[in-house]
Amino acid sequence: MNTEFKKSLTGTNLEYFDTQAAVDTIEPGAYAKLPYTAKVLAENLVRRAEPAKLNDFLGQLIHRKRELDFPWFPARVVCHDILGQTALVDLAGLRDAIADKGGDPAKVNPVVPTQLIVDHSLAVEHAGFEKDAFAKNRAIEDRRNDDRFHFINWTKTAFKNVDVIPPGNGIMHQINLEKMSPVIQVKDGVAFPDTCVGTDSHTPHVDALGVIAIGVGGLEAESVMLGRASWMRLPDIVGVELTGKPHPGITATDIVLAITEFLRKEKVVGAYLEFFGEGASSLTLGDRATISNMTPEYGATAAMFYIDKQTIDYLRLTGREDKQVSLVENYAKATGLWADQMQGAEYERVLKFDLSSVVRNMAGPSNPHARVATADLSAKGIAADYQEQPGQMPDGAVIIAAITSCTNTSNPRNVIAAGLLARNANAKGLLRKPWVKTSLAPGSKAVQLYLEEAGLLPELEKLGFGIVAFACTTCNGMSGALDPVIQQEIIDRDLYATAVLSGNRNFDGRIHPYAKQAFLASPPLVIAYAIAGSVRFDIEKDPLGVDDQGNPVTLKDIWPTDEEIDAVIATSVKPEHFRKVYDPMFDLTVDYGSHIDPLYNWREMSTYIRRPPYWEGALAGERSLSGMRPLAVLGDNITTDHLSPSNAILLDSAAGEYLAKMGLPEEDFNSYATHRGDHLTAQRATFANPKLFNEMVKDDAGKVRQGSLARIEPEGQVTRMWEAIETYMQRKQPLCIIAGADYGQGSSRDWAAKGVRLAGVEVIVAEGFERIHRTNLIGMGVLPLEFLPGTNRNTLGIDGTETFDVQGQREPGAILTLLIHRQNGQSQSVSVKCRLDTAEEVSIYEAGGVLQRFAQDFLEAEGDA
Repeated sequence: MNTEFKKSLTGTNLEYFDTQAAVDTIEPGAYAKLPYTAKVLAENLVRRAEPAKLNDFLGQLIHRKRELDFPWFPARVVCHDILGQTALVDLAGLRDAIADKGGDPAKVNPVVPTQLIVDHSLAVEHAGFEKDAFAKNRAIEDRRNDDRFHFINWTKTAFKNVDVIPPGNGIMHQINLEKMSPVIQVKDGVAFPDTCVGTDSHTPHVDALGVIAIGVGGLEAESVMLGRASWMRLPDIVGVELTGKPHPGITATDIVLAITEFLRKEKVVGAYLEFFGEGASSLTLGDRATISNMTPEYGATAAMFYIDKQTIDYLRLTGREDKQVSLVENYAKATGLWADQMQGAEYERVLKFDLSSVVRNMAGPSNPHARVATADLSAKGIAADYQEQPGQMPDGAVIIAAITSCTNTSNPRNVIAAGLLARNANAKGLLRKPWVKTSLAPGSKAVQLYLEEAGLLPELEKLGFGIVAFACTTCNGMSGALDPVIQQEIIDRDLYATAVLSGNRNFDGRIHPYAKQAFLASPPLVIAYAIAGSVRFDIEKDPLGVDDQGNPVTLKDIWPTDEEIDAVIATSVKPEHFRKVYDPMFDLTVDYGSHIDPLYNWREMSTYIRRPPYWEGALAGERSLSGMRPLAVLGDNITTDHLSPSNAILLDSAAGEYLAKMGLPEEDFNSYATHRGDHLTAQRATFANPKLFNEMVKDDAGKVRQGSLARIEPEGQVTRMWEAIETYMQRKQPLCIIAGADYGQGSSRDWAAKGVRLAGVEVIVAEGFERIHRTNLIGMGVLPLEFLPGTNRNTLGIDGTETFDVQGQREPGAILTLLIHRQNGQSQSVSVKCRLDTAEEVSIYEAGGVLQRFAQDFLEAEGDA
């Protein structure tokens, strides 16, 4: 700790670290030029870094250098139950491994405050048009997840420093935004900026508050939990100047879909973005949070907004204590983090986006950045001449219309707009189509309170958008079962069925196995599509129905005005709603009594929670990196949904067959996501996405076949992916994966890395990696290698019959040699870049992964003691 920079914070009895003095000591005037992100990182260094190295670390920020790794110590870790539970299963397994080696397992605890919110496990089995849907869905959730919840309840008392918010209370991002983030932390009388990592790629939701919060995989979160620094090099910090103002009737969803398309084209993958300008200052905090939430969809690491009056107003609106609100403003102004003091910030790159250019938008099919203006639906070939046949679902039938949490329900403007549109639609006598499964899943219980206050919840319920959950639901693939009659019609007619949701992900195969594609839209637009019933319907032009006078009713006739929305928010969204929800929720008392066993009593027949194998057998052994065969040869934009799907498990899948063999009834198979605490189930999800295209598997005409398929070599036998994995495991055959650009997009899903590692994959060679997945691979001891520009699987003619070796010294960014041995006996050497980017990543990889590294360090420390 660098106490020479400690000062008293005027107007309080607190101290803080004067980062400006530390930076300007090195170069006078440098602090005023730093971006917001660099100022916060600098404070973290001044407060936590070794004094002898401080100037070297700060020099990286001041001079925009990237030669030196520097440490970052996040103040807390937030987890949802899927990855958070999986991380805690790993820690429970680590305790077993420590005990087996004679260490004290009770000493294995998170040292950084860790908050786990149970929000990812509820499926919408009962839709929003059913009575008591929320209670019924919760009852099913409890029954299906008994093993998981038993383990989670054990962790509350077995592990110190873990707080658990039980199911039915909301999603981690919204609770983080509305309650958990103080924006400015206080510990031991010292004030400092709140920072966090979260086991979900949408953790940057709270970047809107000026809090550096980034999504990481569970493995990286485990490392932070256990007190290790997160080592980094200075990220690319990009300024995004927002100009203009949105036109009337434009929602935050419309804005974010346009920004997502724009930023993907500007190639901001891995960057920390900082939004500023007149356009940014006029956006509400809810609108800002909608933009920050979509960070992984445009590929960035963070999406920061400065602290300003909008931040303060939001903290008051959400019921934060006056003393805390005053501290945020006081600290921000004292340390140069207030928006007015950021005028001198210098960015290496500044992008400009005009908010007045935004029109009403959707995204899809298949990708969040595939924006389409609703006015262009016909021109884009989505909408078509639309005619319904009596008694039949139409082409493009919307089988799921979900106002789901995360991106949109944290924004009162979006939710109130949906309620007002529902009111207007009801007044015109409009109805949802009978084949549409509708749902409303707010991310916070406060949403229910202000919808009730405004008299809008009954209007939503009348159209089938009753509250089904306070959880992720449809966006996370937990959309639940369809009406069997509707599902059978889709199968019999091979119908092009779709989903429309107000979430952030619409990858193929994610939302529901029978929704062939999905579209993202604002909450009011989701309701409009439930009324329309098909994406072939031109939502801007075609009549949604007729009123009681026989007049056609179109979207513009029921769309609420901005003035109506603002008036409802002013009278119906109140601080007491948030206090009523959160005060009892965070009254957490825990018994850490001596009767608690530090080792978990694993349930032998559980398909949810099982002692992990990461310290055993081949996973603990040496990796040869030679003679590797490709498990798959893949194209661009491979997502973590391709690698490890999260949606419903079907009976004819490898996981479904295993669960049936274990005695589970099909209706309780649950989702792939919920079984990630049991490696025997979860590894059967590897590449189980039916939308996969493995280029090793082609039809007689040479076209790549779609499906969870692989080709076993050298026999050339095409099988289901799991059978190929089992065969190679029995042969102890080392494997690799060859892929295109942007490998590992999407959710921060550990099992996308764990699954391939357990299958025997040693190396991934791709044209580029998404940040979180690359770190997950390293955390599991898988080596990420990157083709150099101009070289790829196509230029090399890779068809999957080859074997591969990797040669060279593994160092950060080193150029290694990929040796390709072809079936005809010829060999070829190709240069590839080692994507172990820091010395810390090299160390983790060489140890075999995060967990193996920690076990080694822990036992060494115990031995020294």
